[in-house]
Amino acid sequence: MEKYRKKPVVIDAWQWNGQSRSNWPGIIATGTVTEIRDGHKIVELRIKTLEGEMRADRGDWFICGVKGELYPCKPDIFAATYERA
Repeated sequence: MEKYRKKPVVIDAWQWNGQSRSNWPGIIATGTVTEIRDGHKIVELRIKTLEGEMRADRGDWFICGVKGELYPCKPDIFAATYERA
């Protein structure tokens, strides 16, 4: 079996702090994001991705993929996978 290395890709990403989508950075991304609220507080987000619907909690990272798709990523996975460019 041959071995392969993932190509390095620079991504746009930001950590969600619980604010509404209207306060997000100026990143253009495709997909649908639904805010789940408890009263006036946003408690989670649901994101439709190419792999299906995913949940994002406060503190998760959002990654804008190479085709503009939006993905949530847990903080520990983000830290193990990405470094600042």
